[in-house]
Amino acid sequence: MGTMGLALPWKARITSALREPAAVGRWGTRVKPSEERTGGPAGASVEAASEDAALAAACQSGDLRAYERLYAMHGPRMKNLARNVLGSAADAEDAVQETFLKVQRSVASFRGQASFVTWTYRILINTCYDARRSRLRKKEVTTDDDTEEMPRMEPRAPGAHPSLRMALERALEKLTRHQRDVFLLYEVEGFRHAEIAGMLEITQAASKNTLFQAKKNLREMLEPPRSSSAELH
Repeated sequence: MGTMGLALPWKARITSALREPAAVGRWGTRVKPSEERTGGPAGASVEAASEDAALAAACQSGDLRAYERLYAMHGPRMKNLARNVLGSAADAEDAVQETFLKVQRSVASFRGQASFVTWTYRILINTCYDARRSRLRKKEVTTDDDTEEMPRMEPRAPGAHPSLRMALERALEKLTRHQRDVFLLYEVEGFRHAEIAGMLEITQAASKNTLFQAKKNLREMLEPPRSSSAELH
């Protein structure tokens, strides 16, 4: 998949990961979009659902201002997610543009099984999957230009130790695609399990189990090996 440019406080999250007991807790401090507004989680959830329905209806009516609002609200986050999945800012930009074209073409088919925003992110993720498969196919038939397909290293969070950052990037690449994507959506992008379930078309339980397994595997890869003297004590 190439080197990913994850925008998160690497050092704090890695340290937290190595200390975290199995099966409990979270890595670092995550932002819960539904709890940012006043009125508490319940009130924010009702308000968000109403806004989501209004946005979907406006897009279905062909209101271009609604698409502009959708982009203003979620464009930067969508680009960040796509960059984390694809490893390239340029590919991420293309994926987001393609996603909005797909949303506009297929918005009439939206039936509200999930929220409109979740549906949009599902299209983005599938677009990223298509881009990854296309890139892999190109690599299979390319001989001299393979190096041009590799994404460039991108700026990370300030203060992160390069060796820790690279260790986590290498560990993430060793996860299964499904584990890596759930980890990115939950720990890096801050989505809730209910949202991830809608995006990946899995159950919330499957999302939680996949995240637990991903973090367990990462912890095993990142924890320093015990010395023989330490084991004797």
